[in-house]
Amino acid sequence: MALTEPFWTFLKIAAAVGFGLNVAGLLGWVERKQSAVIQDRIGANRAEIFGFRVLGLFHPLADAIKMMTKEDFVPPEGMRLWHGMAPGLSLLFSMLCLAALPYGDKIVLGGHALSLQPLPLSAGLVFVLAMLSVGVHGVVMAGWSSGSAYSLIGGLRGAAQMISYEVALLTTLAGPLFLYGTLDLAEAVRWQAHSIGGIVPAWGIFLQPLAFILFMTAGAAETKRAPFDLPEGEAEIVGYFIEYSGMRFGMFLMNDFIESIVLAGLTTALFLGGWHVPGLAHLHLSQPVFALIGVGAFVVKVMAVLWLLMQIRWTLPRFRFDQLLDLGWKNLLPLAILNTLVTAWAVFLAGG
Repeated sequence: MALTEPFWTFLKIAAAVGFGLNVAGLLGWVERKQSAVIQDRIGANRAEIFGFRVLGLFHPLADAIKMMTKEDFVPPEGMRLWHGMAPGLSLLFSMLCLAALPYGDKIVLGGHALSLQPLPLSAGLVFVLAMLSVGVHGVVMAGWSSGSAYSLIGGLRGAAQMISYEVALLTTLAGPLFLYGTLDLAEAVRWQAHSIGGIVPAWGIFLQPLAFILFMTAGAAETKRAPFDLPEGEAEIVGYFIEYSGMRFGMFLMNDFIESIVLAGLTTALFLGGWHVPGLAHLHLSQPVFALIGVGAFVVKVMAVLWLLMQIRWTLPRFRFDQLLDLGWKNLLPLAILNTLVTAWAVFLAGG
């Protein structure tokens, strides 16, 4: 088994990255169609293959072809090396987060128990948050290296926003972690497999509802998506990637989608029970089938969270930048600290 373990790990990482890239491509279509439904429009439906349009599903493919064939332009005043590295840096570290998500429990094949988590880390949550925090370097690097005042403003906005909401995000997670007693994402999912009174699953959303709301809000700001898309505010003609074209621009767009998937994966693992399906253990299914259903449940929950994020994107108006920072420092952070103190006191009184 030791000889096949590296191959198994490689296979899991490749599957996780493939999952992220395909879902990110699908989100390009979802963003158009979901906004069209909300705004009573038809949405993208013009791209076709052999006369078939399939609800506009070919548009992400058309977008990829256009971005790969467009000119890769570098501003005359830009710094070519750093300008080229910035989108790859952001995308690389967000994709590394996909490998640490707990897609499933363990599957038994040939008498061997194999973990379905690509990178089973004892401090997986720390790893994911650390990788996400590196993304701010790509944003600042893009704004600085483009040789444009507008790009630099967008990069500085992105840095201020991401740093501000990372503080609120980390503080929000302190409450659930007091309950779970672990930084291992898979162990956090196993803890939630219990039930409250034998009826309600012990998912984080039921035990920590305030933390769930705060985490989703801070996480949406971390992904720089509307209504928190101030680093790319078109009305102010700023944007850390306005001097990018072709596939490098596409990499920044892809990075935003990948970060949304990571946020949805963390939300699923920490608040929605991960791969856990209430009542499934009583069906006496074979272990491989049980494990695969768990993977399917995780994916369905991730998709549901992504749908919610898209719904928020096309429902709420954009904040002003001062409102954005006030929300993070003066509202989310105090509430997160309060939730942590109440949770710690409740765990102490319960003898935990």
